[in-house]
Amino acid sequence: MPITFANESLLYDGDDLAVHFAALVDGEPIVCSITAEALEDHFGAKSPREEDLLDAFSNGAARIRAVCAEALDENGGQPVVLRSGLFRVTHRHGARVSRLAAQRGAAYVIGATCATESCT
Repeated sequence: MPITFANESLLYDGDDLAVHFAALVDGEPIVCSITAEALEDHFGAKSPREEDLLDAFSNGAARIRAVCAEALDENGGQPVVLRSGLFRVTHRHGARVSRLAAQRGAAYVIGATCATESCT
């Protein structure tokens, strides 16, 4: 299942304290989110304010999208909310996650750059 991430605007959601972003799964748009807590805990956001969360997302976009791609692969391409605990697990078991993705033939693309060894 090819997963790509559009280079489009991020959407700050002050009600849910999250940042929403788009993924394309088999060409279909899927709205994904990352919580303010995850951005603060793992990507250096100083507060849940919009500018802090958007800066943290931009700085950690590659890792955020890699974890998102794995979650999308595991759930069959349904919308995902990335929470702080997910990044603790993937950080601790990052090599294992990468091997599992490669075994499943998972590939995702950011712009035009392949982000796994198994891209076709």
